Amino acid sequence: MFLGAYHFDGHADDLLPAYHRLLEGLPPGAVQLQLCVGTERGLTVFDTCPSRAEFAAFSGGDALRAALAAAGLPQPRVEQVGDVQHSVVGVSR
Repeated sequence: MFLGAYHFDGHADDLLPAYHRLLEGLPPGAVQLQLCVGTERGLTVFDTCPSRAEFAAFSGGDALRAALAAAGLPQPRVEQVGDVQHSVVGVSR
C-alpha cells in the first residue's frame, strides 16, 4: 500500500464542504484509507493506493482533475509520501 498526500491551500472551513462533495461523487468502495486534516495552510488529504505507480497515475490523471473541479476544490500540491510499512486503526486499551 502506498501513501500520498494532497495539499489544498485555502481556509480549511471553506475547503471542507468541497471535499465532502468530492467524496459523495466517488463510487462505493473507491476509498480504502483516507484522512483529511485541517492545517494552517488549508486541508491535507492523506490517501492510500495499492502501489506507487497507481498513485502516480491517479494523482496526475484527468479524471481526478475533473472531479476536483466539479467539487469546487483547487488543484492540490501532490506529495508521494511512501510505502505503508505498518498501520494501526481502532486500538482500545
